[in-house]
Amino acid sequence: MLKIPGVLRRVGPGLITGAADDDPSGIATYSQAGAQLGLQSLWSVLFAWPLVVAVQVICARIGVVTNRGLAANLRDNLPRPVLLTVVGALLIANTLNIAADLAAIGDAIQLLFGGPQHLYSVGAGLLCVFLQIKIPFERYIKVLKWLTLSLLAYAGVIFTVHIPWRQVLHDAFFPTLQWTPEYVGMIVAIFGTTISPYLFFWQTAHEIEERKAARRSKAETAIELTKELRRVRMDTAFGMGVSIFIAFFIMLTTAVTLHVSGVTDIQSSRQAAEALRPVVGQFAFLMFALGIIGSGMLAVPVLAGSAAYAVAESFEHPTGLSLQPAEARTFYTVIAVATLAGAALDFTPINPIKALYWSAIVNGIVAVPLLFIILWMAGLKRVLGDFVIKGRLLFLGRAAAAVMALCAISMIALLFQN
Repeated sequence: MLKIPGVLRRVGPGLITGAADDDPSGIATYSQAGAQLGLQSLWSVLFAWPLVVAVQVICARIGVVTNRGLAANLRDNLPRPVLLTVVGALLIANTLNIAADLAAIGDAIQLLFGGPQHLYSVGAGLLCVFLQIKIPFERYIKVLKWLTLSLLAYAGVIFTVHIPWRQVLHDAFFPTLQWTPEYVGMIVAIFGTTISPYLFFWQTAHEIEERKAARRSKAETAIELTKELRRVRMDTAFGMGVSIFIAFFIMLTTAVTLHVSGVTDIQSSRQAAEALRPVVGQFAFLMFALGIIGSGMLAVPVLAGSAAYAVAESFEHPTGLSLQPAEARTFYTVIAVATLAGAALDFTPINPIKALYWSAIVNGIVAVPLLFIILWMAGLKRVLGDFVIKGRLLFLGRAAAAVMALCAISMIALLFQN
């Protein structure tokens, strides 16, 4: 049995990916789902857990076995136009997601101190770019991970509010599904914010960064690779488990507070923060704001970084947060441009909460073709050799792609019907 310190030393990219998964877009989407659907929303994140673990393990496996990023592998196995389309879609989706996250950070700061929300958003964007250039990411995330712990406040609902646990268990495992644009759109958003394209690229690249930081060379033998992949599975299952745990309690909290009070459509950060009032009282706004700011400041670099890895690898340019800007000009240029373009989008008159929700839907749609491409590539012997995906991992990967495709197609079909 592993001692706790040993376990903590072995978790890394999977935990960071899980923490980044509960970004402001996730918080807003899960809050909106709980308010709109009540307890009927809970099944979605439980259903998504094994799927997102499988997808992230597949992406990490590609990084560990090939010692190359996801885009670099796509570059060698896809026609150039397809590669550029995939990377372009990711860059657009990530920029929109960055815009929504920065808007939410500005909204959260305004909630605490008042003042100009747009100025706070731009300031957060500039700070993210500066920190990524000047401070090693490993040191940066150590601070931000503590801020994201404020999201655990949602779990306190079990001690402060009456929860109909029998109904919770029933709705979580035997939900009543609805065939409406609003319901299906919400499910697309939930899956889109949980199984997000930027996380595919990020974890693949971060596995390689971890190996560089630890001065580990590429594993050469099958035994070494098997051992490393076992660590990846544990790390990813734990990290995404933490993410799903938080998502479940965000939904549960908003379901038993806002939904039962008749608030079924969250229009502002203030409304979303009210869900925490029964849990932490007068500190509700503070805890909500800390969660948004901490998760946002962690997610924005991951969003910008995943786009930078994808673009730079597509053109065979140097990549890596361990490199200096002069050594990886394309990589750091994409980080700066994507972040600042996202900040510029915040000057449009869009509601930050709605922007977060729609960014989740965009991710849910973009993820579909990308998932099918990743699964195809992970089954090629010329890419993964004897470590091609098969068995349960292949089944869950296909299930994730099929479910997200079905939801996206159903949402589009229902929208056209109306």
